[in-house]
Amino acid sequence: MEMEKRGIKRILTHSEKAAAYMADGYARASYKPGVCMSQSVGAANLAAGLQDADLGLSPVIAITGRRRSMYRYRHAYQEIEHKAMFDPVTKFNATVDRVEQLPLLLRQSFREAVAAPSGPVHLEFQGIRGEIIMEQRADLEVIIEEQFSRLPAFRPEPEKEQVQQAVKVLGDSKKPIIVAGGGVKASQAGAELVEFAERLSIPVASSLNGKGMIRDGHLLAVGVVGSYSAQCANRAVSEADLVLFIGSRTGSQVTNDWQIPRPGTRVIQVDVDPSELGRNYPTEVGILGDAKTTLQRLIEATEPIEKRENWLQRIDQLKKEWVNQIKKEYNSSSVPIRPERLCKEITDFLPKDALLISDTGHSAIWTGTMVDIEKAGQSYIRCAGSLGWAFPAALGAKCAIPDRPVICFTGDGGFWYHLAELETAARYGINVLVIVNNNKSMNQVKKGAERVYSDESNRANDIWQFTEVDFSRIATAMGCYGIRVKTPDELEAALSESCIVNKPIVIDVLSDIEGIPPPIWT
Repeated sequence: MEMEKRGIKRILTHSEKAAAYMADGYARASYKPGVCMSQSVGAANLAAGLQDADLGLSPVIAITGRRRSMYRYRHAYQEIEHKAMFDPVTKFNATVDRVEQLPLLLRQSFREAVAAPSGPVHLEFQGIRGEIIMEQRADLEVIIEEQFSRLPAFRPEPEKEQVQQAVKVLGDSKKPIIVAGGGVKASQAGAELVEFAERLSIPVASSLNGKGMIRDGHLLAVGVVGSYSAQCANRAVSEADLVLFIGSRTGSQVTNDWQIPRPGTRVIQVDVDPSELGRNYPTEVGILGDAKTTLQRLIEATEPIEKRENWLQRIDQLKKEWVNQIKKEYNSSSVPIRPERLCKEITDFLPKDALLISDTGHSAIWTGTMVDIEKAGQSYIRCAGSLGWAFPAALGAKCAIPDRPVICFTGDGGFWYHLAELETAARYGINVLVIVNNNKSMNQVKKGAERVYSDESNRANDIWQFTEVDFSRIATAMGCYGIRVKTPDELEAALSESCIVNKPIVIDVLSDIEGIPPPIWT
């Protein structure tokens, strides 16, 4: 009630986990903290929803209730000790026992959430709905700090000597490559990344979190690298004699379990968190600094060079081989619809200011490698690892950027998780477009299931195949707008129709159950 008096709109979801995902989507789209709340009995569900925010370094502030002290350790109804559940998924986890603590701890929560490395925080209020704290009266000074209202809160400058050393090492390299991570996006350093890459004629691969920081059609863009990757990007990074990681934690996904780049490759790493420098690859130069600021200093310290013709020709060859590998399915007229063809239609359709949000698993591979972000106003956000995240996250993102088209790409396996939030979208008029790659399965686990049930292959189907369901009819029944697409020729019209409908929209695309992404190149 008090928030509404100040123009803050609250959204009531059907599950605490979805509320956490919505707050996460809001934060990633707006670069501002997203806030989610639940009463005590739902706190464990809310904690589970913070896993993706923690993995994605997203500034989410979670607030939960806790029964008053006299109820503890006495088997109070619906009560467990939930605070410890937030320890693994937050960077700050505190209890507000007295109302006088509230201004201090709420202020610290915002500071912690946006200070590098950013991430989720949790406050536990006394009272099952926090009422012991929220309903008290007190004369409190509330301090608003604009600096901690958005990312990044600080832009630390790199040391001049480290910048000069990096320039020297880059100058000695014949085949350097940049791997741009999520830190480039968090720092909003896309323009500087491109300027620096062009200045020194260095190809750019990206993590899934960094996708979109260089346009996919750019001469120097190589694609997404790692385990959810375009083969040309993995091959390029493996052939490089120097890898410059910018804003990347060099985790298992972006390096395909630390195989790409090859162990022993020369590495320069730029990160805002000193504990990440050299964590997984020994660095020849480690630069502590904000991605945007560091790139600006690198630009200032270098002179433009002529194109690295041989290296760029090799990069171009690898990209062409990748295109030739996928173009048959990319232009396929097969029925059921190939996922590659769906990706082509989405690329052609994407509005110039669209935000594309992807689930994990195959959805991340399809969108990361085969949907191109080609225009300056387009952007891309992917799930950090929790299947089912994309749909509620898209709702939160739309709340953050109501004037931009927000498009969610998920499979039927991911969409099933939070289907109930269709009603939330309809109730609040959160008009996202959801594209469901509906192959009636979780075919990402097909091979594993069939390997286990090698002598009883029919039983394996129970592990990865689902009942056929028309999600467009479910969407319509829940107050949204539904379209079912059965053939490739219907895709363009369905996507165009979504632009003129003033409702949340679900396009249910019947896709090929045999549609598996190309294997990872290692």
